Amino acid sequence: MPGIVEVRNLRKSYAKLEAVKGISFEVGYGEVFSLLGPNGAGKTTTVEILEGLRKRSSGDVTVMGRDPEKSMNELRTTVGILPQDFNFIYNITPREALDYYKESLGLEADPGEVLARVELTDSADTVFEKLSGGQKQKMGVAIALLNDPDLVFLDEPTAGLDPVSRRALWKVIEDMKARGKSIILTTHYLDEAEKLADHVAIVNRGVIIASGTPKEIVSMHHKADRIMLSGSDKLQSILSSMQIHHKREGRYLVIESDSIDALFSIVERLKGSSGDIEDLILKRETLEDVFVRMVGEEAAYEN
Repeated sequence: MPGIVEVRNLRKSYAKLEAVKGISFEVGYGEVFSLLGPNGAGKTTTVEILEGLRKRSSGDVTVMGRDPEKSMNELRTTVGILPQDFNFIYNITPREALDYYKESLGLEADPGEVLARVELTDSADTVFEKLSGGQKQKMGVAIALLNDPDLVFLDEPTAGLDPVSRRALWKVIEDMKARGKSIILTTHYLDEAEKLADHVAIVNRGVIIASGTPKEIVSMHHKADRIMLSGSDKLQSILSSMQIHHKREGRYLVIESDSIDALFSIVERLKGSSGDIEDLILKRETLEDVFVRMVGEEAAYEN
């Protein structure tokens, strides 16, 4: 079954600058697909091509079976968009904004129900200028959801928000997915992608350098998991007597292995010395660890 979005060998150039260099990916129905990458990687250019806002230089793109470059007017009835750096008229309230779009687009939506879905009911009659950063982003999401779209583009939806506001928007995104919506999410927050995305594509310098589920990417590209120990003065000699290779990092003794089972085995061996251990931390690599290393290694190689 074809995906709700299909991209094949997409390229976009501006004069001599090739911003997108032949990327390919597919977004399945009902999934959250996240595009990750540093500034200038080509994420927003790619998304704007999918949204019909930019023309591609070459390649094949379909959104819900249509070419967005030719059919975006038709697609707008089933697609929702939250642009990067969403802003609005300062003296308009969320309720007034949704009422306006409902009437101008001829929709049958219930603005009150949409505002409730994004948890903005209590601020529905507050002018945009006086909304918090998180409330402004929720208003943008509400506008994107007003036409009950099957596909939603969220471009940096939590950028600049405090942790509480970010998690509130995560809940909205999770609710959208539970209702069967497909979501394309671009974000700088790797924990956000790891939490929300079913599939991830890491973009750097206009190409995809890794793709898969967050777990698959970490599994394929991670280096070593580690145990970090602190405790009595005897702890280091205990590790040495057990012939367990370790190194010191600040107050911690660190044991690394590419096998999590090997680390668990070491913990078992240390049980008899538990009185000498004050703190034990098992640290597994995250998507952020892998991302930073992959992007950094590419930059070092090219320089």
